[in-house]
Amino acid sequence: MAENTVKLAIEGMHCGACVRRVTQALEGVVGAKVKSVEVGSAEVVLSAGATPEEAAAAVNQIGFPARVAQ
Repeated sequence: MAENTVKLAIEGMHCGACVRRVTQALEGVVGAKVKSVEVGSAEVVLSAGATPEEAAAAVNQIGFPARVAQ
């Protein structure tokens, strides 16, 4: 299956602890490989049927509003 790199816009991140929490949440998404996480955004490589919406939902679940960036 082809891989797809997706960028997420994430609100409410302010520090390194926020970056770690978001990274851990994204690592829990089956088929997602974290490329980078910075304050305010993340890049994730998706494969194995993972969707951008699943990645955003994982971040939303830990309290950071996230959406797929255009």
